[in-house]
Amino acid sequence: MSAVLPVPVPAAACCVPLSREPLSRSRAEQVAPLLKALADPVRLRLLSIVASHEGGEACVCDLNDCFDLSQPTISHHLKVLHGAGLLEREKRGTWVYYRARPDALTDLATLLAPVSGTPSTSGRCA
Repeated sequence: MSAVLPVPVPAAACCVPLSREPLSRSRAEQVAPLLKALADPVRLRLLSIVASHEGGEACVCDLNDCFDLSQPTISHHLKVLHGAGLLEREKRGTWVYYRARPDALTDLATLLAPVSGTPSTSGRCA
């Protein structure tokens, strides 16, 4: 015969919201294209590689070796990231160099960071 034993669960562990307040419509519309661009694993990796590359920028020629994909496919993914505002690009001779946009990365980090402090109790739509 089995017995059910009570397991104490701290109220704060299950009841604290992860966000202070819901996203406003305009903020959601602003952030959605960034998240859509990052929804592809190749693009997520590309952004990570560019952001962590020595000197803070990477040439397309350096990025091709990181993937088992054709150069035009890599260029397409970089174009999507650039179009979403996640990367800056600069053409130097025959090569294009990419750099992560710090403001876009900060925007994403702020959105995804856990909330510390006292959460809002409204829970209402913004």
